[in-house]
Amino acid sequence: MIAQRCLVSLTFCACYLASYLMNKYVLSVLKFTYPTLFQGWQALLGGLLLHVSWRQGWVEINRDSRSDVLTWLPASVLFVGVIYAGSRALSRLAVPVFLILHNAAEVIICGYQKCFRKENISSAKICSALFLLAAAGCLPFNDPQFDPEGYFWAVIHLFCVGVYKILRKAWKLSTLSDIDQQYLNYIFSVALLALASHPTGDLFSVLDFPFLYFYRFHSSCCASGVLGFLLMLSTVKLQSLMAPGQCASWVFLAKCLSAPRPHLLTTPAVNSSVDESSGPHSWAVSAAL
Repeated sequence: MIAQRCLVSLTFCACYLASYLMNKYVLSVLKFTYPTLFQGWQALLGGLLLHVSWRQGWVEINRDSRSDVLTWLPASVLFVGVIYAGSRALSRLAVPVFLILHNAAEVIICGYQKCFRKENISSAKICSALFLLAAAGCLPFNDPQFDPEGYFWAVIHLFCVGVYKILRKAWKLSTLSDIDQQYLNYIFSVALLALASHPTGDLFSVLDFPFLYFYRFHSSCCASGVLGFLLMLSTVKLQSLMAPGQCASWVFLAKCLSAPRPHLLTTPAVNSSVDESSGPHSWAVSAAL
């Protein structure tokens, strides 16, 4: 059991780190800033992999929970907000900055539990939330690469994350497991992002993307989708094997491993003058991970 926990924990940390770095690579190095398409692709690939895993008997999905689908719809809409706003923010902010703002979602959860549910919250948790709030509040004044748009989307992201977690804890649908919820999230995400791709202009703007036909771009997008799926599975497994406090410790470790990446503190420039006739082996990127 101890060996299994260690293996799952290390797998979670590896997937967490690799997923963030791969997403940052696609968003900032390649500058694929079409979030409806990028996140829609990740949701589609994750949903297909989860469906195949279910068909193969590797995971269980409750097919008798259709009555709860509509009840879960608001949470799925928030999930779309989480991944869309997170993609927009991560494309403009360094990974450590993004993670600090992401952690501030705990302030929303703590405030809701204290003010609305009147729960008894320990002083340590309150102090932790205040430190997170102070860290997030000081960032704009100490960030040498301050990007107002990036911070705007990061605030929307953390708000959606906080409300999403509150809904999950409030409803506690016994018929919907974590896998069921994520399966519904994938389905709704693909549908909503596909509908939003035209109004946002991503559907046609992507045709001007200079690396659209490069195999490394294709492989990076596939890798990001697979890593996101593996991260989801390892997270569910980690939560099933460990207590909430232990899970939080491993999540903290994974974020610490993801943060100190000096070459991610700046947004690399991409050489837009790509000679398409030279084929996929001509990789005109001025900086790489």
